[in-house]
Amino acid sequence: MWLWTWSFGELLKEDQVVFHYSEIPNFPQSTVPGHAGRLIFGNLNGKPCVCMQGRFHFYEGYPLWKVTFPVRVFRLMGVETLIVTNAAGGLNQDYKIGDIMVIMDHINMPGFAGQNPLIGPNEERFGPRFPPMSDAYDKDLRKLALGVGQELGYVEKMREGVYCSLGGPNFETIAECRMLNSLGADAVGMSTAPEVIVARHCGLRVLGMSLITNKATMDYNSEAIASHEEVLQAGKDSAKFLEKLVSLLVQRIEPNNNVR
Repeated sequence: MWLWTWSFGELLKEDQVVFHYSEIPNFPQSTVPGHAGRLIFGNLNGKPCVCMQGRFHFYEGYPLWKVTFPVRVFRLMGVETLIVTNAAGGLNQDYKIGDIMVIMDHINMPGFAGQNPLIGPNEERFGPRFPPMSDAYDKDLRKLALGVGQELGYVEKMREGVYCSLGGPNFETIAECRMLNSLGADAVGMSTAPEVIVARHCGLRVLGMSLITNKATMDYNSEAIASHEEVLQAGKDSAKFLEKLVSLLVQRIEPNNNVR
């Protein structure tokens, strides 16, 4: 079973079953505009999948254990592979709006300040006390995603880089963007790292992809200002491309750590 997040729920037309988060006991509620707040089960190219339409964030007031609660629920349901997507600002000046960055690694800034979803008593049934994160993003899945993008003719849109996760909800200052870029981050957002940490703790394979929805402002003379409306519009503009990419990816991914 596969799990991904974004707006791919409409792809699951075969045997589709939909639940609103409000219908699920103890499930958090999504409060962000543009996040539908639905859990969609179905089959895609013969593969059983579950799609979260809308995720949860630290900035909504949820503790990180609750932000990542669905990942553990899906692990208990039999999910093996997590495909997680996000909207991100492009710190790498070579990136363009609409590019897809396959995440090769992340910088978890809240974790530096002691905000980690694994803090507290360790859940031994899921994983070890000190899980490694050097292999957080599966190499084979990253290679597959880049190959599928090339196969679809989107060579110039496909990137591979480092994602930086911040707490939000404000967009970053110019000084912060410059610092993050100097630290090696290619894109910045307000999610993903907590879910990936818990997924790896649970033993799930992870593929992460960032849609570059805006270019981070790095120049004090620039008049560009980031907005959530800009992020939503970029998501709509790239929806068809993302649907093709994910659909073919799911078709190619095989269980038991094999891809073909």
